[in-house]
Amino acid sequence: MAIVACEKEVNYASFGEKIEDDGAIATSELTEAYKNLKAGDTIEVKFESTIEDVCQKKGCWMKVDLEGEESAFVRFKDYGFFVPKNAADHKTVVSGKAFVTETSIDELKHYAKDAGKSEEEIAAITEPKREYAFLASGVLIEDTTKE
Repeated sequence: MAIVACEKEVNYASFGEKIEDDGAIATSELTEAYKNLKAGDTIEVKFESTIEDVCQKKGCWMKVDLEGEESAFVRFKDYGFFVPKNAADHKTVVSGKAFVTETSIDELKHYAKDAGKSEEEIAAITEPKREYAFLASGVLIEDTTKE
């Protein structure tokens, strides 16, 4: 007797440009791609993930889970669309441009000084901060209203 595993079909709400969920890469593949990018590099990609956090003011950004402890900060192309503020913990498919930003040591020290950090805390900043970012042209978010 053969047992066939069947995945539950996921219903998505669409935001921005119309995209499909087929062909999306896993977060592990995107994480590996990010590791090979330098500041200024950009790759066009579609991936699936889980939303960790969403802008609670108007849904103008979201943070998505990557492999391990990593995450990516997602903004939306031309500030042209927003996502629901209650989308955290939902499955998502995101299409657009992945890139790496790097904040210099001098900038980080400047921000720390502006934030009122101690001289010791400021002196402890010895490496630039590398962050994974994404500019989404289209987003699908798991629609739980149709369950």
